[in-house]
Amino acid sequence: MTKVFVTRAHLYRLRNEVPFQPLLRQLGWPHKRVGAQLRFVCPVCRESQTCVNPATNLARCFRCERNWNPIDFTITVTDCEFLQAVEQLEELLPPH
Repeated sequence: MTKVFVTRAHLYRLRNEVPFQPLLRQLGWPHKRVGAQLRFVCPVCRESQTCVNPATNLARCFRCERNWNPIDFTITVTDCEFLQAVEQLEELLPPH
């Protein structure tokens, strides 16, 4: 079994620099722009009251009050392990 080591800096980049819109598109997840806001269906409560804060790259469902970053969201939507989510998100990471 190969051990994989993911640095804190790399996780920081995945959490903060992977934009939600391409992630939602890649996952085929329902979303839309409403003015300047990006909204999508919450994978927990299935309501369309989840909105992304572009300043923090975090999303919040105002119905079930769950917070999302790209890593947590990928794990929940794809029902995958942490390292699988990291691999998926690396495709969407902008060049350094």
